[in-house]
Amino acid sequence: MSTVLIDYPAPHVARIRINRPEKRNALDHNTRQLLIEGLQTIFSDKNNRALVFGGVEGILSAGGDIGSMANLTEQQARERMRHGRLLSRTFAEAQIPVVTAIEGMGVGNSVGLAMLGDYIVMGDDAFVMFPFLKIGLVPDWGILRSLPRRVGFTFAKRVLMTCEKIPANKAEMTGLVDEVVAKDSVMETAIEKASQLSKLPIAALGLMKARLNIIASTLDEELASDEETQSKCLLHAEFAEGYDAFVQKRNANFTNLKVD
Repeated sequence: MSTVLIDYPAPHVARIRINRPEKRNALDHNTRQLLIEGLQTIFSDKNNRALVFGGVEGILSAGGDIGSMANLTEQQARERMRHGRLLSRTFAEAQIPVVTAIEGMGVGNSVGLAMLGDYIVMGDDAFVMFPFLKIGLVPDWGILRSLPRRVGFTFAKRVLMTCEKIPANKAEMTGLVDEVVAKDSVMETAIEKASQLSKLPIAALGLMKARLNIIASTLDEELASDEETQSKCLLHAEFAEGYDAFVQKRNANFTNLKVD
């Protein structure tokens, strides 16, 4: 059976799950590659308007497969990092909403990927953890950028230095995750949220997400980006539908529109 599972649990919603229960869904090279290929296939199908990311058997992931990290040459170490970079960029550059379901535990790179998505649902019995320094590594997977943006510099630095387990209530309170639910309803809630988000105007959403991934250094740069993205939106079928819905006092229906 494949170490990555893909299915479609709701209209316009794709789901991709890590399937290595014997390794607590830890990521090795083969799993990373299958995730990259699976995501590329999902994103290439315009019928898919939202994605759910998770794991099997009540666990998101125990993080990286540490056994696959030992005794590398410099070339192998760099190749490993470039592979992770490709997977990270594939997540971060998704044009559709990405919802992560953290069941049981989310450790290291799996939380890094989750924070490159858009919405995180966590079980009330779960924990997240960034144990990089425990084994002599620096946090990667974009975590040194994404974690402070979610929780603030002070808390991010503390949990990265202490490598402490962060329980669900603290993760929600600090903004590390967006929603905490009962452990038996995490995946169901994530699918429901993805279904809601799939109804958004995907072209406009994709432009917004791309903008959020870039931090403008000046107000003028930000306003120039406003001009580029909003000009595209004003000429797009999504705005035509949104405007028509506004005039007719109805809810806009973006689902069946063609997205370039």
